[in-house]
Amino acid sequence: MSPVTLAQLRWFHVERLLPIEDELFGEERWSAGMFWNELAGGHHYLVALDAGGDGEVVVGYAGLAFAPPDEAWVQNLGVRKDAQRRGIGRRLLEALLDEAARRGARKVLLEVAVDNAPAQRLYARHGFEAVGIRRGYYQPSNTDALVMMREQD
Repeated sequence: MSPVTLAQLRWFHVERLLPIEDELFGEERWSAGMFWNELAGGHHYLVALDAGGDGEVVVGYAGLAFAPPDEAWVQNLGVRKDAQRRGIGRRLLEALLDEAARRGARKVLLEVAVDNAPAQRLYARHGFEAVGIRRGYYQPSNTDALVMMREQD
């Protein structure tokens, strides 16, 4: 794979990221309509693009929603399984954190499945700490979500 670039997620990327969403989250995946609503709501979304021989391939995405006056929520972060372990998730998360700081968010929060240890490690390496549990948050699996928070400088 070639170098990956980050760009603003646009409407034409949505259909191209849905297979990743399905691969990673199965029945709990977001629909195209959910991503469309996020974009229509003005939330900050990024896409990771690999400009290989087949043109630009979507290999990851991430989104951030703002809750005035000073909170931001990581809505989602996904990297195609065959592109993981290349620092793409880290780059996406760092870009979201930079945007949160730019917009004055003092706290960044997220939910992550309690059984998703790799994601939890990524978040912990970036200063997130567990602050709560949402029981049965992910449906239809009824998996609990760990709520994590990072205070911004």
